[in-house]
Amino acid sequence: MSKEDKRTPPPAPEPLPAPAVDAHTHLDACGAREAEQVRAMVDRAEAAGVGRVVTVADDIESARWTVEAAGWDERVHAAVALHPTRAKDFGEHERATLRELVHAPGVVAVGETGLDYYWDFSPPEPQQEAFRWHIALAKEAGKPLMIHDRDAHEDIVRILDEEGPPETVVFHCFSGDAEFARRCVEAGYVLSFAGTATFRNANARGLREAAARVPAEQMLVETDAPFLTPHPFRGKPNEPYCVNYTVRDLAELRGEDVAELAAATTHTAERVFGLGQAEAR
Repeated sequence: MSKEDKRTPPPAPEPLPAPAVDAHTHLDACGAREAEQVRAMVDRAEAAGVGRVVTVADDIESARWTVEAAGWDERVHAAVALHPTRAKDFGEHERATLRELVHAPGVVAVGETGLDYYWDFSPPEPQQEAFRWHIALAKEAGKPLMIHDRDAHEDIVRILDEEGPPETVVFHCFSGDAEFARRCVEAGYVLSFAGTATFRNANARGLREAAARVPAEQMLVETDAPFLTPHPFRGKPNEPYCVNYTVRDLAELRGEDVAELAAATTHTAERVFGLGQAEAR
């Protein structure tokens, strides 16, 4: 793919036959920093049948921004936390700010938090300490916990067991195989699938097997935009409208009707994030 091709976003798809929710995106990282840009980006998503989004923080500045963005457009909801790769800088100021922001209008989750053993920006110890703190915050606030899990399956599950999980736990951009998915489903956790679940390379086989088996009532779809653009547009810019492609691909994988899968994952998102209550703000 040429540099020019990589800069060209995927074409606008035919609208989904039932509305979908992008359960995890980063609107600011997609380039939508101002209110007008956010509305335009969500308009593009809604035109593709993706009518609501959860925009997710990865640092304190981003957390403040997601809360602000949720106030600009009723289709936008926020999640606040400090990303595990930033955990070495997680002090009392950051904790105090998140304790305040988590109760702001439009905030529907604590996230993304968890463990990332792929990058070496923060050692495991401060990551685990920060993860435990976010678990406690989610329980205190009564909000779902949105987990970032990269190369850290066993430590994630162990810490959840040790701390006692919140009522609702979401594994964002689920990256495990069918066996790990089974364990998570049996624990009552919700698994959110991004464009990685549509990839066709050998490394995606276990993930696609997991996506084929997860019950729809414990399944979400997301972009994690601007990253992880779904097949066949891998490497191109990603936006919330691209959830459309992921829903269609996963419906084919699961042998299900596109409208039924879109409706089922939307129902899961509404239940998990309390979107009906959030929209009444």
